[in-house]
Formats: sequence, structure tokens, C-alpha cells
Amino acid sequence: MWLGERRGELSDWVTQCWVRATGRRVDLAAAPWLAGPVGAPRGIGSAFFDELAAARGLRVTRPATCGLVADLAVLAGPDFDPARVDPRVRDFYEHTAAYDLDAWAEWCGAFRPFGWALARLFSRRLQQLNVPLSALDTSRGLTSDVLQLTDATGAVRHTAWLRELRGSGDVVYAATYSVCRVPGYAGACVKVVFPLPNGNAVVLMRPTPSADGSLSIVSSGARFGEPGFYFTVVSPTRAWARYVRTMRETIHVYADGEHVRADHTLTIWRTTFLRLHYRLRRRVAG
Repeated sequence: MWLGERRGELSDWVTQCWVRATGRRVDLAAAPWLAGPVGAPRGIGSAFFDELAAARGLRVTRPATCGLVADLAVLAGPDFDPARVDPRVRDFYEHTAAYDLDAWAEWCGAFRPFGWALARLFSRRLQQLNVPLSALDTSRGLTSDVLQLTDATGAVRHTAWLRELRGSGDVVYAATYSVCRVPGYAGACVKVVFPLPNGNAVVLMRPTPSADGSLSIVSSGARFGEPGFYFTVVSPTRAWARYVRTMRETIHVYADGEHVRADHTLTIWRTTFLRLHYRLRRRVAG
């Protein structure tokens, strides 16, 4: 049910009411770690970052070898030494645009109907977070487009990663990537922002290296202000944020011969409900 250009679809508006009712008021100027691009009520889609750039007077570029982070060293902190990361894993993060990817998804047990419901109610309509529901969804592969939104001086204001299913054209993920610091954690975090109607989902992930050179980034914490998963609702004059402590993500990136692989695990109430596996292949120049 459509409620108008301000509130949007009923299901979206109910979710936003839940964030306002159970979350807290925030000043995004004082809490920039929660700030990020906000979606329009009608949805997101593959043109979102072009539209964002046009609205803010920015330019969209697609450097052939740009990464989600310019240098993994920006994540250095008390619990993370970038020098311990395998060079192949580091290359993926610093030159993501140079990689093609294949993906497989596994919904776990009783959560599979939840995946179908999520797609029916939200993902396909909004063209955001269209997580594959079966092997057929990814049988023709995924696109991987890393964008930089730059200002008149050439400074990068946003780095975005857009992934779509080649078969259907559905947007799997449209998100910005950056590095930030949060009040409740001593080190730097990877900040991923998924625009949603009248707000966004912000995932703050702390880096954890392993002895084998692999790298995990983990969105887990105990309370507001720590790494984890946040929903925000943003109006012209106010903003609210809801910390979803029970939702956690782990992305484990590791070298496997000539390729790099990633295992993405999502849990709720400490129960795994979705696993995504990626094979990341660096394109040969020329």
C-alpha cells in the first residue's frame, strides 16, 4: 500500500516507525559514524549513485583498479596490524575494481521462507539487498562495479560498490564503503552503508587478522556505539538510529591459490541464517 511520496510503501513506513519507537535520537553531525546516503521512498536501484552525484554536484568515475579502501593501513590499530595480511587479500581490498566475482548463497533451514518473504516485501521492489535465493539466481554470475564520487577538486567523497545479478538485473548490494571510528571501539572500522527509503542500514565491522594471512571483518558488539548493525531513519531536521545487537556479520577473505575467496556469514540470535561464498578473480591486464 502506497502512503504517499513522504512515507512511501506501508511496509517501509512500519519499519521506519519501529526504528523511531525503539531507537534513539541522534545528531549525525556529532555522530558521523552513523551518517550516510539516504534513499528515496520509491527505492534504490542501479542508478542511485548517479542520482546522488547529480544532486550533490559530484562526478562519478570508475577507475579500473580502485579499491574499497585506498590503503589497508588506514585500518591499523591496537588489534590489527595490516602487515600480517596476505598480499593477495590486501590486493583485493585495495584494487577491488580489478576483480570479477562469482557467488553462491545458502539459506539455512527454517530461514529460507524468511528469505523469500524479504524478497517479496522489500528487496525486489526496492532493488536493494536482493540476496540470491537459489543457485539459479547466480548461474549467470554477478556484475561488480566500484564507483568513486569526486568533487570539483578531485577529492573522493564516496566509494561505492554496486553488484547486480546478471540474469535478472536485480541489485544485490548498492553500498558505500569507508573507514571510521566509533565511540566504543579503540581501532578503526570498515563502514558499509546501504541506502534505504528515508534512511539506511549502517554496518560497522572491526578487522581481525589471522595467522594464515586471511582477514575477517566482524560486525559484533554489545551496545550502542560499538561495531555492529544499525538502522537509521533520517528526516530533514531529525534522525534516529536503532542498534540491532542480535544481528551479526562476518566476512572472511583468504587466498586460495591464484584466486581470493570470501565467506560471508550472517547470524541472528547467534544462529546462522545465511552463508554467501565468493570466488574473486583478478582480471588479466589487456
